[in-house]
Amino acid sequence: MASTLLKRASYSAMKSVAGGFQMGAQSRAYAAVAAGTDIVSAAPNVSLQKARTWDEGVSSNFATTPLKDIFKDKKVVIFGLPGAFTGVCSQQHVPSYKKQIDKFKAKGIDSVICVAVNDPYVMNGWANKLEAIDAIEFYGDFDGSFHKSLELDKDLSGALLGPRSQRWSAYVVDGKVKVLNVEEVPSDFKVSGGDVILGQI
Repeated sequence: MASTLLKRASYSAMKSVAGGFQMGAQSRAYAAVAAGTDIVSAAPNVSLQKARTWDEGVSSNFATTPLKDIFKDKKVVIFGLPGAFTGVCSQQHVPSYKKQIDKFKAKGIDSVICVAVNDPYVMNGWANKLEAIDAIEFYGDFDGSFHKSLELDKDLSGALLGPRSQRWSAYVVDGKVKVLNVEEVPSDFKVSGGDVILGQI
């Protein structure tokens, strides 16, 4: 049912988009981000919020992490998904990266990052429930500004999720996007999984 709702929520938005998606190493033709994009420049003045408990948020004075601190001089695999505690995200997307973490490290990847339009406290609870917080870095995009800047945002009100994101993955070296994969609809899990991007590095 949830998968059906996500497909319905995506349908009306997709009808108005000429050109649709390009799969594999390219993004949607109309997205602000694509292979070759400097992700920091594409999302200026945007920060993400590292997963934490509420008490940790208070003690840090609700600090955020600038994108340059996440990507500069690093090899990063990052994947975005519609939301914590949702079906495909919990059952397939995150596990596909968790089970391959040693192979990512063997290829010289400094960080494997999961980001969603959620607050960092929800992301922390979800990461712990999935027992993935020691393998993957989880970040919240609490107001959706990161995904909006990259035009990877998505209205999923039809599934009662409101403004969220596409399901996507990217390989980023020193802030430059080398590979970008975006699912045709957020309920799909065909091109954004850990196995796929591992083979593209």
